[in-house]
Amino acid sequence: MRAALERYFEFSPLNTNWRTEFFAGITTFVTMAYIVLVNPVILGKTGMPLPAVTAATCLSAAFGCILMGIIARYPIALAPGMGLNAYFTYTVVLKMHVPWQTALGAVFVSGVAFLLLTAFGIRQLILRSIPHELYAAVAGGIGLFIAFLGLQNAGIVVAHPATLVTLGDVRAPQTALALMGVVIIGILQVWRVRGAILIGVVAITLAAIPFHLVHWKVSSYRFAAITQTAFQLDIRSALHIGLLEIIFVFFFVDLFDNLGTMVAVAKKAGLMGPGNTIPRLNSILFADAAATVVGSLAGTSTVTSYVESSAGVASGGRSGITAIVTGACFLVALFAAPFVGIIPTAATAPALIIVGSLMLTTISEIPWTEPLSAIPAFLTLIMIPLSASIANGLGFGVIAYAAVHILGGKFRRQDWLLYLLAVLFLIRFVYVSNA
Repeated sequence: MRAALERYFEFSPLNTNWRTEFFAGITTFVTMAYIVLVNPVILGKTGMPLPAVTAATCLSAAFGCILMGIIARYPIALAPGMGLNAYFTYTVVLKMHVPWQTALGAVFVSGVAFLLLTAFGIRQLILRSIPHELYAAVAGGIGLFIAFLGLQNAGIVVAHPATLVTLGDVRAPQTALALMGVVIIGILQVWRVRGAILIGVVAITLAAIPFHLVHWKVSSYRFAAITQTAFQLDIRSALHIGLLEIIFVFFFVDLFDNLGTMVAVAKKAGLMGPGNTIPRLNSILFADAAATVVGSLAGTSTVTSYVESSAGVASGGRSGITAIVTGACFLVALFAAPFVGIIPTAATAPALIIVGSLMLTTISEIPWTEPLSAIPAFLTLIMIPLSASIANGLGFGVIAYAAVHILGGKFRRQDWLLYLLAVLFLIRFVYVSNA
């Protein structure tokens, strides 16, 4: 049985083993466990019951991760997406006064649309239409993005009214511990210690206890609470013509966030096939779409792939076992949700910073001396962290790529789909720029 599983998950070709995959899965979970606490707080502002959303968050993440691991065999973790949950709450429900049940119906419709596009091969065509240099730029941009998040969470970089950002107080306990974590993980990486990131997270968590940065918050919680949101979605109202814009935003942003994350993680893990193709692409896309549908039925906003998956990859994760272990951790979190928040940001921030630095290796694949490639790649690279959106960064890159090729007299008929994507991105920026 064990040998059969190792063959199925291609342990030998990927040069991995059970121990490495197990710790990689835990590392991924540790770096993204904040979603168990943050997502319910954001969606709770719509009037959705907090315990129910907590259960739905854990269940949808567990389902997405395990399905991804089993059928696609990639170390990509999924959970309700940040950004889309804010759009769900603040724009759709609070600003547009759409009931949360109807908003969940819109998420369900967008997930079904994903499944249909996957079945007809349209999402695959979109992925193949994106140039190789933009793939590399997306991976590097995501690296900058998650490193910036880590720097913010650690307090190393803080907001400033004149310069937008500036250096924080490095003497603050949280900031000093985060910097120590970067050093510890960095040294362990130099020594080629497997599980360096997880070791660093645990070490800083323990070190944070005397500084009262580890909070043991215990609250009443029962999984049965999910019945308050499960199957409460209103699909008929979501299909109303006035709500098509909402469905489009859920669909459009999630589509390109997923594609960007998928490409970045696959490149970092060395899982790209010949000609920058992605093996088992249909399975990846199916798992992603199915997770969004299940999430809407359970009672949460759009489920998407997480850039924190890169933390598991950086720890050696290469197969679907990594994602399955992450999913199992979310199942445990179903019954231990009140304890998930004990890991302080001072411990997770160094992991994001280190992983971000490791993802920048892809930008060496970009021909920086060729303007046709360099300009779109740079805009993609820089706009992902500055706009805090993978979709926005990729949109700028695609539009720039189409513009410099058409206006530079390099129009190619075979790039018709990319030009169409450029138009769609342009419409999205003009029409729904606040999404």
